[in-house]
Amino acid sequence: MQRKAYVPGAAVLLAALLAGCTGASDDGGSPTDSKGGDTGTTAAAAQPGKYRTLPEACGAVDHDTLDALLPGIGQLPDAAQQEQAYEGEAALTYDTDRRDGCSWKVESASATDHLSIAFERVVSYDNTVSDDNKAEELYSAQETAADLPEPAATGSDASSSPGGDAGTPSGDAGSSGSDSGGGNDSGGSGSEPTPSGSGSPAETSAALQPRVLDDLADQAFLNDKLSAGSSTARQRTVTVVFRTSNVIVTIEYAEQPTASGGAPDSEEMQDRARKLADVLAGKLDG
Repeated sequence: MQRKAYVPGAAVLLAALLAGCTGASDDGGSPTDSKGGDTGTTAAAAQPGKYRTLPEACGAVDHDTLDALLPGIGQLPDAAQQEQAYEGEAALTYDTDRRDGCSWKVESASATDHLSIAFERVVSYDNTVSDDNKAEELYSAQETAADLPEPAATGSDASSSPGGDAGTPSGDAGSSGSDSGGGNDSGGSGSEPTPSGSGSPAETSAALQPRVLDDLADQAFLNDKLSAGSSTARQRTVTVVFRTSNVIVTIEYAEQPTASGGAPDSEEMQDRARKLADVLAGKLDG
């Protein structure tokens, strides 16, 4: 009799266990499966940048480009001095895959020219911020610090209204840029309406003011500063900064004439700096 009572009890227990397993599968899985819930709430990691290395800065500018930017190289007396001038001076860096730079300084009969380039590969250590977004943030800070003036009106804009009332007054295209540009004194500034020796109209001066560049890399700007007037020659410094993906490139090109009272030509220096920027952008993509 005890054995007959025991067998039905075991059967009931087995049936209960089987029912529990069947119920779990009908519900689509165990309610305690935490992996499924975590998958729905975990954000994907931000994407790494396009670039993992940098070009070697002192080797990034060829001899022909340096000849155009630094005319004094061709005036050096011997080949050994010229070769040393071409090599440049490498910037101090502890990781050339993150930062690298180079500078050149050469004197000629008419001027002293200085060129420097710097590469920075930006890496974000925040999993929610991509390398590109971090680089964009750093680039934007540099553009803001440059305090670029508002774009000046061109000659056609000014002529749309009698007396040039629309936009910047005709003949003074860069004066508003000088007021808002934090002391920038470019070829288009009010203190120097046209590039030195160019004879260009006011609309050309406006085109040479510090500005954002829409046709270079992902983001870019150009700054142009002329040192304050004095009895000595005035130094002009043209800076081009651009970002492509997670790399920021800075070019600084300066010239100071040897003759007192002189001033370097804005259009010519900007053109040289822009061409170098195109070369360096190609180095990154190459």
